[in-house]
Amino acid sequence: MNARQIARSLVSSIAIVAAASASPAIAQQSVTQSIEQQLPELMELYRDLHANPELSGEEHRTAAKLAGIMRGLGFEVTEGVGGTGVVAVMKNGEGPTVLLRADMDGLPVTEATGLPFASKVTATDEAGNTSGVMHACGHDTHMTGWVGAARQLAARKGEWSGTLVMIAQPAEEKGLGAKAMLEDGLFTRFPKPDYAVAFHDAAQIPAGVVGYASGFALANVDSVDITVRGVGGHGAYPHTTKDPVVLAAAIVGKLQTLVSREVNPQQSAVVTVGTIHGGSKRNVIPDEVTMGLTVRSYSDETRTALIDGIARIAKGEAIAAGIPDDMLPVVTHADTYTPATYNTPELAARLAPVFAQALGEGRVMETPAVMGGEDFGRYRRADPDHLQSMIVWVGGVPADNWAKSQAGEMTLPSLHSALWAPDAEKVVSTGATVLTEAALELMKPAG
Repeated sequence: MNARQIARSLVSSIAIVAAASASPAIAQQSVTQSIEQQLPELMELYRDLHANPELSGEEHRTAAKLAGIMRGLGFEVTEGVGGTGVVAVMKNGEGPTVLLRADMDGLPVTEATGLPFASKVTATDEAGNTSGVMHACGHDTHMTGWVGAARQLAARKGEWSGTLVMIAQPAEEKGLGAKAMLEDGLFTRFPKPDYAVAFHDAAQIPAGVVGYASGFALANVDSVDITVRGVGGHGAYPHTTKDPVVLAAAIVGKLQTLVSREVNPQQSAVVTVGTIHGGSKRNVIPDEVTMGLTVRSYSDETRTALIDGIARIAKGEAIAAGIPDDMLPVVTHADTYTPATYNTPELAARLAPVFAQALGEGRVMETPAVMGGEDFGRYRRADPDHLQSMIVWVGGVPADNWAKSQAGEMTLPSLHSALWAPDAEKVVSTGATVLTEAALELMKPAG
């Protein structure tokens, strides 16, 4: 980042902080009213974040910007937690500790939205691949809503009592950021939370509508690689070989029985073979085929059954194909596991009515769990007997697009699409409201 970019970033941050400091009327208005008045400044921040995304683990500019804003609001700020993570703490008397989280990283996607502030950033990842970078998962809306909530809570200290811990987390897209922050002492160096709350924009819900699940909300995500070994040779003389392509095909087919025949039909599970590579020429039987799998589940029991079953099937099919013991498939469980995200039912039951009262009729609804992954689940996992957590969806589909999709006139882009352009004002204002109202409810002063 050059000097001009740094200066522009600082000026923007100072302007936002000054706007917050100059708004004593916040505490005299409802949360939704005061957030609505803040939207022009918040949307300036949103456009800046959108235009300047950074890849997982490289969120240096983003983290510095958010840290500066939080310091200006009176938080005690620590940078560099778990890499580029930011922890901002505000103590306000006796009471529970509430953690509010936003994630910061963009994706290696070249933006195609046509927005006037679309990202033109390119970056090269650790593997040497260069691509465009985009907030195709809406983390720019998460950060902006998080800042909106921080402004509200800093101005409403008379309405809550306890400790507020606000974290800006890196590397969610790789499933590594929450783990890194926890390993760097998030729950030991800083006040340990009683509650953790977050929101995520949604590409399948109308803008401004909140969806939530009670219990499991998102899935365990496991990555598994299988190396199928054989004896290569001429394609015209297959009897002289042990064909790993045929063996890999048999394994792919048999893996589908894990879900259809080994998992209780009332339990959710997915085993997807997403990549398969082998061979270099039509008439050459290769020595090796590699496969990459994504495995999804909710319960730990189902997860264990799937992971163990993959290894068993790969080995069993190889034995049936006559592969010798010293050449059986190698099954590797990649170290990118993301645990299932679980919304504590008691917390969901407590907060859903609060959101409904704040947002109004028809804007809060219970939605089914999904098989996507989110490393927010790691925070509760770190202290499951004590910490209650909840993540909600905040719909981002613009009204016109929603109407067209319901009429069958268009297919909505999904999260991670180069075309994903949420109604950012609705997402930011709704997300800020959700985080603020959750904290005010959970830290209501005694009496």
